[in-house]
Amino acid sequence: MSDRLVSPRVSQEEEIIESSLRPRRLSEYIGQERIKENLAILLEAARRRNEPVDHVLLYGPPGLGKTTLCNIIAAEMGVNLKTTSGPAIEHAGDLASILTSLQEGEVLFIDEIHRLSRAVEERLYSAMEDFAIDVVIGKGPGARSLRISLPPFTVVGATTRVGALSAPLRDRFGAIYRLEYYSVEALKQILRRSARILRVPADEDGIEEIAARARGTPRIVNRLLRRVRDYAQVKADGVITREIARAALDALEIDHIGLDLTDRHLLLTIIHKFDGGPVGLETLAASTSEDPETIEDVYEPYLLQLGFIARTPRGRVATRLAYEHLGLNPPAAGLGGRSPAAQGPAASGGPELWTAGEAHERSTASSGSEGED
Repeated sequence: MSDRLVSPRVSQEEEIIESSLRPRRLSEYIGQERIKENLAILLEAARRRNEPVDHVLLYGPPGLGKTTLCNIIAAEMGVNLKTTSGPAIEHAGDLASILTSLQEGEVLFIDEIHRLSRAVEERLYSAMEDFAIDVVIGKGPGARSLRISLPPFTVVGATTRVGALSAPLRDRFGAIYRLEYYSVEALKQILRRSARILRVPADEDGIEEIAARARGTPRIVNRLLRRVRDYAQVKADGVITREIARAALDALEIDHIGLDLTDRHLLLTIIHKFDGGPVGLETLAASTSEDPETIEDVYEPYLLQLGFIARTPRGRVATRLAYEHLGLNPPAAGLGGRSPAAQGPAASGGPELWTAGEAHERSTASSGSEGED
């Protein structure tokens, strides 16, 4: 999964390159206009009161700029940034060590905050709310609790699964922002900026071709730019045109809407092995040799946004749009009337998913009834 060009996750090798492309100030940040406007007010108000900014929670699919926004918050406030992640804080003592090292006003960025252990999470409550932490000294009957005061600071949490956060932790954040997928126009602006920084000659048609295949994700658009740049330098004169971009991305097997082999394999597994669904997440994971969490957090969000799959109480279902994109005919109704792919939601009281043939039959029947009236 980490080798996918359209994976929204970042590798260690890419981290250095990506950091050079990240905007440093809010005015340089492209897209997410609503969040930028609200965040600018939040930061300016904190500066005028000469106090740390309120705790901020950023959530949304990976690759949309949560880490970048956290760096911008620290830069705009003129304070240091300390970075950690939920899995890295294994014990309450680890958290105490990090918190006691913070200076007044500093920003603590906790990536994957939904993966904090319960013991660590409960210790974080009082630190965020009261700027104090309780430390137990000693063991047994002689143990005693010591309350350590902390200088005011800001916690910025980032997560792809906001629903996995406990309500008490979520309530400690004064500002919660959801990052959305980017439009093609916003991605084109990001590409122009990145091409200028990397000194890559590219015309508007070439930029548009790359942006259209980037799945609405800045991290992916920058990665595709670097791969198309390589292709242009080796196979052409180094300038990225629409023809060069199209040839490069076709060679990488990324289609015109950004789906790669892994996405198509997932859709074809649902369609061919399970008659279009419904199929449970665990069964689908076993059939594709993928982790259930990877399917849920990495593959599904974009496919759901495109309307290629639907989540139902009985499992995942491939929709008519998925069949059409793959050049397949949607399944016709079987002997029992409804096709297996369409039974799940209706059987559970959810929205009905009809095949193209069923929709036509129902439309014809409805027109006939109206004519008789």
